[in-house]
Amino acid sequence: MDSALAPARLVTPALVEAVRQQYRLHWAGVHGAAHWGRVLDNALALAPETGARADVVTLFAVLHDACRHNDRRDPDHGPRAAVFARALHGRGVFALDAPGLDLLAEACHGHTSDHTHADATVRTCYDADRLDLGRCGITPDPLYLCTDAARAPARIAWAHARSLAGVAPAIVATWD
Repeated sequence: MDSALAPARLVTPALVEAVRQQYRLHWAGVHGAAHWGRVLDNALALAPETGARADVVTLFAVLHDACRHNDRRDPDHGPRAAVFARALHGRGVFALDAPGLDLLAEACHGHTSDHTHADATVRTCYDADRLDLGRCGITPDPLYLCTDAARAPARIAWAHARSLAGVAPAIVATWD
């Protein structure tokens, strides 16, 4: 799937509504929509270099923190997001082939507990999220990034500056 088209095709109003109906936190909070938009931008910037699947990283961006119960320590939010992703897929909220769904579920499940993963798409998901740690006052450390593309100093600087500034990518306005 063309990276530029992935968000428009996959982040549909039905998906956004399904996420909003069960999201417990503030939509504009530290783990909310602007964060997801920056994770999406990070993922789509990394994907051509890492070989990641644009469809999977797009869905990960919107779903990985969708099941948080709080903005602090919530170690089960990743596993809950994996279950939620499979449930939404089962209800036909988004289309994804079986291997892609498995990658999405693995990325959601492990994004806070796993350091790395054997699959490039999952590694890209992890890095896309970790590059947005500036919103929490943390500078991304290359030692905790999984891909060479994410470890590039210019990439870290770009993502960190956007995170610190609280940039809300244009697509986020379509989610309101």
